[in-house]
Amino acid sequence: MKIIIIGGTGTIGKAVINELSPRHEIICVGQSHGDIQVDISDITSIQSMYAKVNDFDAVILTTGKVHFGDLKEMQAKEYEIGLKNKLMGQINVVLEGMKKINNNGSFTLTSGIINRDPIQLGTSAAMVNGALDAFVKSAAIEMPKGIRINCVSPTVVTESLDKYAPFFRGFEPASAERTALAYAKSVEGLQTGQVICL
Repeated sequence: MKIIIIGGTGTIGKAVINELSPRHEIICVGQSHGDIQVDISDITSIQSMYAKVNDFDAVILTTGKVHFGDLKEMQAKEYEIGLKNKLMGQINVVLEGMKKINNNGSFTLTSGIINRDPIQLGTSAAMVNGALDAFVKSAAIEMPKGIRINCVSPTVVTESLDKYAPFFRGFEPASAERTALAYAKSVEGLQTGQVICL
């Protein structure tokens, strides 16, 4: 398969590339690095990315920005970061990609554990993650051309504990390598409408 990995320059994205590249052709997409660049918060940028790729079979997103902050201090503009980037950015990648992806292709989005198991300062991320999970379940029953869609909902990644450990006390982390297996399951399996939790 030819697989577009958006966020391929990040911790999880690199691990997904390591997992899938021995078996598939990978196009690594980042915001400032990679084979192609994209800003998922900008639909024109998404369209430009797809214009550079022909005949692809799968799209994986391991990216998305949200704002972490104290609920008492959060304003609409902070919530809009996650809504515009992680939520609508991923959804727009699907909406634009459906027009070009090969028959029986697949999309794999990324949400996260904290809509299921909340943490302090995480209301925006939890809200967006929950919306992504719901979108995937609903979109799966309407996808054309035999296209599948799933979402990976990872726990905190071991390689990121130096930055995030104080917010995830008591959580069992997963290595990026183990997390990458969930993306392989989504792309190489037959499931659709699933939220794959780690």
